[in-house]
Amino acid sequence: MKKAITVLRNMGPFRFAIKEARETAFLVAKCFCVLHVTDNYLISPVITYGHSMLPTIDATSTIFLTERISTRFGKVAHGDIVVLRLPHNPRQTVAKRLVGLEGDRITYVSSRLSKKKKKKHMFLVPKGHVWVEGDNKYNSNDSRSFGPVPYGLIESKLFWRVSPLKDFGSFWNK
Repeated sequence: MKKAITVLRNMGPFRFAIKEARETAFLVAKCFCVLHVTDNYLISPVITYGHSMLPTIDATSTIFLTERISTRFGKVAHGDIVVLRLPHNPRQTVAKRLVGLEGDRITYVSSRLSKKKKKKHMFLVPKGHVWVEGDNKYNSNDSRSFGPVPYGLIESKLFWRVSPLKDFGSFWNK
């Protein structure tokens, strides 16, 4: 016990450094908490790539900011581009245009068949679900192939394009 007290008394010159280290660690922890809350509940970056949303979103890697508030409160509308988890593979996220909300009647033409044998399908979006489609109708894995998406799988809504820099700016109503 006497040795512990002696060690503490001899740390006099290091007290300032220890205090500074503790304050810095606390500040870093607060910054990480703010980043966590911002990313999970407010705004997060998303990188999109692929052909399913052509011509609205380039096939090359594009960085967007997405907001999570409106999807949490059910404030999405027809035409919004949302980021959602695939129903058959929840580890994968995709960006699609919201075409139908619960209770909407959706009519679509199956694009998987040959051009001569296209068939019209009509579908009623069930309660608690949405219907999403890619803008590139002939090269998109969307609700036409996996059906309506539970609303809980929608993560966020695109609102700001970050890159490429030539297209930097607001992405509302695109």
